Amino acid sequence: MHEAAMMHPDTAAGTAQARRHMVDGQLRPNRITDPRLLSAMLDIPRESFLPPGLAARAYTDEDVPLPGGRALMEPMVLAKLLQILALRDGDRLLIVGAGSGYSSAVAAHCGARVVALEEDAALAAAARSLLPAFAAPGSVQVVHGGLAAGHAAGAPYDAILIEGEVPEVPEGIAAQLAEGGRLATVLAAASRGLSSRAVLGRRIGGTFSVTDAFDCATLPLPAFLRSPGFVF
Repeated sequence: MHEAAMMHPDTAAGTAQARRHMVDGQLRPNRITDPRLLSAMLDIPRESFLPPGLAARAYTDEDVPLPGGRALMEPMVLAKLLQILALRDGDRLLIVGAGSGYSSAVAAHCGARVVALEEDAALAAAARSLLPAFAAPGSVQVVHGGLAAGHAAGAPYDAILIEGEVPEVPEGIAAQLAEGGRLATVLAAASRGLSSRAVLGRRIGGTFSVTDAFDCATLPLPAFLRSPGFVF
């Protein structure tokens, strides 16, 4: 685990140092080069989006648990997913599974207009409370609703981030992309022994296709887990 994991960011100076260690030790070595992303993740305090008892884990190179079986995604994985989306100023971005709002704050810092979809009422309320301090007015709309169908009322989107591991890209969510739109998420391994992988999907000419981006691991989104079949 990276050095930042051993730090206890309980002061303003400590949190600033922890963020610097995260950026220099986790993001830059993994080819995060977008200056907007680096600036956002250097400036925005991850610990603010965690339960108080987990603040000391804010800058570890791992997922950090949130209530309801959810997690604050590992910084490097989140940064790489946002980087492959190649957000442009003014892009309309849907985040599916926005949790307590950290990724929404980062994306808004990068110029996106974010629709933050969250089905856990407590997490959605936390996002609504926290985001005004870390995102420009009007840059993030928090929507409380089920994740599996996306948010068609706000479509079409220039980009979609499904923030967690899913078995497959849901067709209904991919259909909410505008022409030329991009979607990033993590697909579960097809079989035991294989790695989960981040993918980038694109809608071009009315057709949606997916390509592999990088190997990674993150917690599954419960809303997308397949129901177990009958066992005889």
